[in-house]
Amino acid sequence: MSISALIESSRLSREQVRFYRDEGYVILRGLFHPAEIAVASMEADRLLDRADLKVTPNIRCRWQNHTQTGECLFETFDPVIDLSPPLADLARDPRLLGAVGELYGEPAHLFKDKLIFKPPGAKGHDLHQDYISWPSFPTSFATAAIAIDPCDRDNGCTEVYPRVHRRGYLSPMDGDFHPLAEQHVEGIEPVPLILEPGDVAIFGGYAPHRSAPNRSASWRRLLYLSYNADSDGGDQRDAHYAEFHTWLKVKYAQYGKTETFFQ
Repeated sequence: MSISALIESSRLSREQVRFYRDEGYVILRGLFHPAEIAVASMEADRLLDRADLKVTPNIRCRWQNHTQTGECLFETFDPVIDLSPPLADLARDPRLLGAVGELYGEPAHLFKDKLIFKPPGAKGHDLHQDYISWPSFPTSFATAAIAIDPCDRDNGCTEVYPRVHRRGYLSPMDGDFHPLAEQHVEGIEPVPLILEPGDVAIFGGYAPHRSAPNRSASWRRLLYLSYNADSDGGDQRDAHYAEFHTWLKVKYAQYGKTETFFQ
């Protein structure tokens, strides 16, 4: 199938665009084919074997405690597309860029890219919004999560709180990351983003979400890709990571971790 045919086959309906703007999220079923996800899975396996990268001073890596034993588990590469041309292709695939662009009503640019492994026992993440109040951070920030493995309640799928994104940013505008208090979502039923491999869930930077621990025996791998609208800074991925790495080194140093590097 040609690129133009792929783009046309993946165009969003008016109902999907309206749903996203009203609810703060949308799920695109089967956007990527099984063969494409099989390649992504092999790439994830290959990167997981990169013991040279998976060291705690490397600020590319994220870690989570095991929910029962407290063991420190490797969980995420951030960024990842510079390590894997096939994952880079997915991040800038015309179908995905086109879908996010339709939600914006203008072209989309890749802003951030992560590969989240979420191994069995990994704790998950508390309630939060992805937006952070840096002057350079795009208010149009939106994330597209491509499922490499099935995502369900047992393995700690993401849960989004619909419609709360309409309230905007709910934390202090101080440039730090903040978990959200439960009062912000009181009385609102979360929506579990239950996905099959190849499905894509898209949600905005103001959409509160969380994830429970992975209580299954299987990994829950997601390619976690974030975008911004063309009118909201254009292509700024490299500038973001330069700023982000500086911020991370300062934060780590506050906890006595001064021998950090990026590899």
